[in-house]
Amino acid sequence: MTDPVFDRKDQLAQIQAGLLEGESIIAVYDATGVSTGFIGLTDRRVVIMDKSFVGEKIALTSIPYSRISSVSVVSNRSFAGQFFSSGTIAIHVGTSVYECVFRGDEKTHHVHQVIMHHITTS
Repeated sequence: MTDPVFDRKDQLAQIQAGLLEGESIIAVYDATGVSTGFIGLTDRRVVIMDKSFVGEKIALTSIPYSRISSVSVVSNRSFAGQFFSSGTIAIHVGTSVYECVFRGDEKTHHVHQVIMHHITTS
């Protein structure tokens, strides 16, 4: 097992505190933007800190990979250019879409690859 990739130790600690027995962390990335604080990827699920609730409330939302219908790289550029030029991922779960904006396209690529691996092999 490899050590998880992460941006901030406090965010990693929040994911570690909520792990299920036998679950391991792949990565925890800080997210920019209004509604998302960070995204955690484990071998079982995606965990998103959702800051979009009224009254400055936050939620840690767990999404099992089996519930994700698709994952999108959101870009304001032509796809003729670099595909992962954007730092935004959209995760589609039923009628809900969770958007995460990252600093750096390498994080976007990693999140996309991990989610695609889990939703296409399960």
